[in-house]
Amino acid sequence: GGQFNLAKQVPGKEEFYETLRYFRHELKDSGVNVQLGKYATEEMLADGGFDKIVLATGVLPRKLNIPGEDHPKVVSYLEALTRQKPVGRSVAVIGAGGIGFDVSEFLLHEADAAPVGKTSPAAWPQTEDFLKDWAIDRSGTIAGGLAAAEAKAPHSAREIFLLQRKKGKHGAGLGKTTGWIHRTSLKKGGVQMIGGVSYSHVDDEGLHLKTEGGGTRTLKVDTVVVCAGQVSHAPLEKPLTIAGIPTFKIGGAHVAAELDAKRAIDQGSRLAATIESAKPESVGELRAPV
Repeated sequence: GGQFNLAKQVPGKEEFYETLRYFRHELKDSGVNVQLGKYATEEMLADGGFDKIVLATGVLPRKLNIPGEDHPKVVSYLEALTRQKPVGRSVAVIGAGGIGFDVSEFLLHEADAAPVGKTSPAAWPQTEDFLKDWAIDRSGTIAGGLAAAEAKAPHSAREIFLLQRKKGKHGAGLGKTTGWIHRTSLKKGGVQMIGGVSYSHVDDEGLHLKTEGGGTRTLKVDTVVVCAGQVSHAPLEKPLTIAGIPTFKIGGAHVAAELDAKRAIDQGSRLAATIESAKPESVGELRAPV
């Protein structure tokens, strides 16, 4: 499931469990030989008698590349979402793109403490909780459909800082019709959004920042979660190509920037339809007409 297995962990994105269920069914129904828990090596693939190989090996989190990036306080978004490493009560999230917002939502709702469901979430979102959270009147008797605001829900017990280098509003690149919802949700939870900063170093004291005008600031946090983008992961491409096997990269393995599931699935579908005549260097041309 790749990135879908990460996305389904985020509160509000539980529908990705159903997306993965759908694809599991389609693979089984199509007779695809799915082998899980098996590490593919150059030798295994070269000796497998394959005419062509498609690498959909995805991405790896981009590293922070500052002094202290290996400090025990620092974890990647992958380690946080998969619960490989514990996250403390005071957290700095570096990067305010889609992943930064998802990780903040994940931590805000204490999802890292919840049990992990393999084929379904530990608990599905409840309609009543959603209506109450957004003060929506379902009776149809109140003008505008908004109920009287109740007492403010307490902020999360966690202290979360969402940081970005850019000035301006956080999440500017999120969906045009949904970005404001994500920002509002985090603000309601007490997440502090700080922009226009650069990252100096991490040490026992916390995350050290450089602010506008040459100032400095130290966030005394327990954990620094790095959500600063991804890099393509396709280590098998070079050895397989040298071995003379036509090797194609798709999805994040092809282009990590602005990782997009829709684009990856579309690219994979178009390659499958033209695999007999397709050339590895032309994968970038496999996209929907604008």
